[in-house]
Amino acid sequence: MMPVDVHPDDELDAAVHRADLDELVRLIDRRTELRDWNGLARTRRSCIAALGSGRQLWPAATLAEYRLALWAPDEWCAMVMEEDAGRFTPGPLSEVAAVHHSWEGLGSHLAPGPLSTYFAHERSLRGEDIPAAACRDLVPVIDVPIELQPWEPSYSVAIYDDDGAHHDRPTLLTPLTTLELPADVKSLEDTDTQVAFAQLVEMWTNQSNGRSEVTCVEGSARDAIAATGVGRARTREMSSAQALDVLMWAGASGGAHGRRRGSAIGRFSVWWLLSAIVDVEWSDNLSEFGRMVSQLRWFEWDSWEPPTGWELRLAAECKETGVSWAFSANDVD
Repeated sequence: MMPVDVHPDDELDAAVHRADLDELVRLIDRRTELRDWNGLARTRRSCIAALGSGRQLWPAATLAEYRLALWAPDEWCAMVMEEDAGRFTPGPLSEVAAVHHSWEGLGSHLAPGPLSTYFAHERSLRGEDIPAAACRDLVPVIDVPIELQPWEPSYSVAIYDDDGAHHDRPTLLTPLTTLELPADVKSLEDTDTQVAFAQLVEMWTNQSNGRSEVTCVEGSARDAIAATGVGRARTREMSSAQALDVLMWAGASGGAHGRRRGSAIGRFSVWWLLSAIVDVEWSDNLSEFGRMVSQLRWFEWDSWEPPTGWELRLAAECKETGVSWAFSANDVD
């Protein structure tokens, strides 16, 4: 527990009294550069307190807590790692803090709860080994194993700096080739997969301008793409690792205008979708779940249309069941 700071701060008090957001942002920038964590914490507290008198200084309070979570030493970072904090930061504080803090260092400062669990998962995604004893004490808000499975890739994760989050879409270098589409392919009803994919890209559709669609068929990935109704298409096969990485990127992101959810939620969303595709619950049989996921074939496709912003077009083919799916989601800047 950090001691209560009663240090006089005339510069801060004057900016808060005037509700001068521009000056408060400059003050936060200076204190971040000077690594003045005490001053940043005072700035956050003062701006939060000012809300009670009608001064809308929450942008400054949010920026101060974001900088503390990103750059401050463990004990200062832990001060802002609260369940109701970070609502307006570029991403969840559990992911922000995971960029420069370790579970070994910060974990002991965090109270048990959802945020601590998310932070542990974020650190695991960045390669840190979370001790088994610590895993047992985590609140089970993400129902997937914290350790990456052998069939999972080393996921690409977001980078945060003073300006916000950066998580570019994983790219493929293999060129797309023209796909001959069959006619009159009938689609199947697959509500579980539709719901799972909608959940994966819900920030694109619920908090932004996007839309999503899933088409399921008995047949090949080519049949599934044809069943979407496009007149022509191009495709390229991708590895399972590439496909899962792209799906995690989509699930973690906020699309063009939504709020970023973080890599821990992104990975959980991928597992939910995979479970719907292979029709196996990982909690019932993790090894069978992994085996079924590993035999899926994946493709990226388009319909010869120019990119319109955020796009995700994949197709999956299950060799064991003979069922395939075409997934499409887009969001406009």
